[in-house]
Amino acid sequence: MAAKRAHPYMSPMTITIPFDNSFARLSDAFYTRLDPQAVRDPALIAYNEPLGAYLGIAPASEQTRAAVFSGNVTPKGAAPLAQLYAGHQFGNYNPQLGDGRAILLGEVCAQDGRRYDIQLKGSGRTPYSRGGDGRAWLGPVLREYVVSEAMHALGVPTTRALAATLTGEDVYRETLLPGAVLTRVASSHLRVGTFQIFAHRGQIAELKQLTDYAIARHYPQVSGPMELLQAVCRAQAELVAAWMSLGFIHGVMNTDNSAISGETIDYGPCAYMDAYHADTVFSSIDQMGRYAFSNQPRIAVWNMAQLATALLQQMDDPEGAVEEATQIVHAMPDMWETAWRRRMGAKIGLAEARPEDQPMIENLLSLMQEQHADFTNVFDALARGQARDHFVDRAAFDTWYHSWQTRLEREHNPTAVMQRASPRVIPRNHRIEEMITAAVAGDTAPFHRLMAAYGDPFGTDDLELMRAPTADERVPATFCGT
Repeated sequence: MAAKRAHPYMSPMTITIPFDNSFARLSDAFYTRLDPQAVRDPALIAYNEPLGAYLGIAPASEQTRAAVFSGNVTPKGAAPLAQLYAGHQFGNYNPQLGDGRAILLGEVCAQDGRRYDIQLKGSGRTPYSRGGDGRAWLGPVLREYVVSEAMHALGVPTTRALAATLTGEDVYRETLLPGAVLTRVASSHLRVGTFQIFAHRGQIAELKQLTDYAIARHYPQVSGPMELLQAVCRAQAELVAAWMSLGFIHGVMNTDNSAISGETIDYGPCAYMDAYHADTVFSSIDQMGRYAFSNQPRIAVWNMAQLATALLQQMDDPEGAVEEATQIVHAMPDMWETAWRRRMGAKIGLAEARPEDQPMIENLLSLMQEQHADFTNVFDALARGQARDHFVDRAAFDTWYHSWQTRLEREHNPTAVMQRASPRVIPRNHRIEEMITAAVAGDTAPFHRLMAAYGDPFGTDDLELMRAPTADERVPATFCGT
């Protein structure tokens, strides 16, 4: 194991974490073992107490947590490593990627028996850094902390944030910025790209081992590569439907950012829409709109086709299995549409939306797009009888409204259904940017305010955070920040 760089700020203190590291017990073809790189002067910004307790992590002082979750102290039982994977990035295959700025400390089994990775993100160079410094600056760390925890509170499968720590060192991203480390928790970090690298290299033994491991860890009810593919397709269809019911745009749906578990992973240039438009793009690196809001279901299917191609390489008769794999992937759009209709139907008060209800949903979205209505606020207002005020052409809304009211006559308690499906607040771009600017200046109060509101997105009464941005507050582009 690589030696840790010594420096005068290292602490002998550590934390008791109940590690059980199944991935580290796989062949070393899947990873490189190494420690995170130590930092100069770690200071804890935030620690997720409820998540830590759920994972069985023992209480510790702030100083100890800063030392462990910055990478300066490796806890007993950890098996630090950087994972290997490849991936299609904007449709182009990169034959080797891997954890270029992250170290998997190890895994724990939580109180309910579920297994989770604990990973340090921004923890220094690895063999997969491709010339990068392996570090992260404060902005992306806080963005991912806030948005991933908000996503969890919204009920969407996601990685979680356990801790955010300043390093006491600057990183250079066109200018000097404060360095930070995010401690990320995930059901695993297995990606479509993890399968791709071994399939493309012709390492069939490793591909089979990875497939068996993924099934045992995530889908023990299935058997074999094709049933795994079907399970992952279903999970991804449900995930993208959940995103779109909230106006969320991932921004970089590359296959290396597509998790086998069906969790949202890698919050780079992500964003939630303000005014609704189906073709909205925020990501500064998505010049052609490949990952635009309305393209996300199609891209999810494309990603699953790449997974199918990789999984097929281990079959005794790959050509014979192509038809089965094709049928599984081709069934995914219907899976997504069913999930989307269920979620969007709930947002207009339908306990069980039917195919004949879909035009009503689509007509409302068309009105919102034509009149630049705010996605989140319209659906929140529908549940409170105030949506008319969000439309300039109120006569057009009234026409839709009357047909909607007729449909609701067949529903038992539509208001309750809507309020459970439509949050009052989402992490708006301008609020995230304000929070980051304040934190860089040393003020973390906006960060804690956002965390409090986004922790209760369906019940918060923070009217200022509910407000859509004014014209001069809008953030037209988001950045990866790596």
